[in-house]
Amino acid sequence: MVRIGRMASPPASPEFLLTRRNLIAALGAAALCPALPATGAAQGRIAVALQAKPDRISLRPGNGPGPGGPEIPVWSLGSGDLRFKRGEILDVTFGNDLPVAAALDCRGLDGVAAAEPLASRALLAAGGKDSFQLPLRHAGTFLCEPLIGDGGTAPARPRPLIVTGTSPVAIDRDEVLLIEEWRLRPDGSAIPAGNDPKDSTRIHTINGKTSYDISAPANARLRLRFINGSQRSVLAVKLENLDVRVMAIDGQPAEPFPARNGALVLAPGGRTDVFVDAAGPAGTGFAILLHDGTLARPVGKLAVSNDPPVRPAPFPPAPPLPGNDMPAQLDLKSAARFELTLGTPTEWFRPADFKSSAAPAFQAKAGRPVVLALTNRGPIASVFHLHGHHFRLLDRLDDGWKPFWLDTLAVEPGQTQRIAFLAEYPGRYLIEQVATDWAAPRLVRWYSVQ
Repeated sequence: MVRIGRMASPPASPEFLLTRRNLIAALGAAALCPALPATGAAQGRIAVALQAKPDRISLRPGNGPGPGGPEIPVWSLGSGDLRFKRGEILDVTFGNDLPVAAALDCRGLDGVAAAEPLASRALLAAGGKDSFQLPLRHAGTFLCEPLIGDGGTAPARPRPLIVTGTSPVAIDRDEVLLIEEWRLRPDGSAIPAGNDPKDSTRIHTINGKTSYDISAPANARLRLRFINGSQRSVLAVKLENLDVRVMAIDGQPAEPFPARNGALVLAPGGRTDVFVDAAGPAGTGFAILLHDGTLARPVGKLAVSNDPPVRPAPFPPAPPLPGNDMPAQLDLKSAARFELTLGTPTEWFRPADFKSSAAPAFQAKAGRPVVLALTNRGPIASVFHLHGHHFRLLDRLDDGWKPFWLDTLAVEPGQTQRIAFLAEYPGRYLIEQVATDWAAPRLVRWYSVQ
């Protein structure tokens, strides 16, 4: 559970009782239960065209009509959520209309080795096209973005990928809240991650707006899918004075549990799905607050509308979401064990320098558990991301694991964290690390399951 102190009602810059170190450490403090068995998957093939292209965004102050702020050049895959069903197979055509080499990177999709950027599919030159399949094995909240080789001159925006299950879920509304961090120069242009943010102003948006309001009738149940679209920062988001029930993390269902003080902690690229009920009389408002490790800021609110209540009383507590066939147990005694060093560039590559002929970070036998010891030798926290498989965070004594699945983990400087996963899917997959510094480079290696 995330331990965040209760805040007083809104001063101009309200503060969580939270330090930057605690914000990162809280990523491993949740208490979830194992996912339940799946109920089956729909079948179907869908043609999807995705273009990485130059675009522009106007950072608007709110939800109302009217012009926004200055238009900012960005690189994107288009606007809006991508929504499909579990079991469908996407026949993807990816086009690169950017002036630099790029690939399509989909975070959280397990076992899609044939579409894995760099490890299986090389960066596309400007003007290039590529075709491949994306089988949607799991339901959940995922993320697609252009993986830039080198020379990015504009921020690359992620695009949410939502995969719904085949069983109905008792909600009235399903909404994505994509949180993005921007570093703006004095002229209003945005600095891409991996570049020095000197003399810039930091702002955050939800779905492209600096203040995002949600309105719902009394007793409506909302599924809110929070995504940290920041490239480098661990963030905490809080819905004040509201019962927030965590339902899934990093795309994998969880035994529902209440978020402590209504707060969630998200690593870069991390996703958390919650259920909330619009409780109270018309006009009741619940502040949405964002903490970046330094201070908290109001970024929106959830308001009970003047529409008639959708039901006489809120729904009872929700059961767990249908599961995704994740392994029920991991045999740590028979696991293959490897050590990885984070925080230093040794043996790690920038995407533009990646060569598929390089030696793998480790090789695992299909069907065997794997334990990775992640040691951060750098001066600041580093974020580790595993492609192709979700993992368990192990206890300090290596005699058990935290009861949740992740695909991303922040590791403090000087700290060693151990994670475990079942090497289910043969193929070549990336691993990534990036320091929690806007100027830090994105670094990659690869591993194989044979």
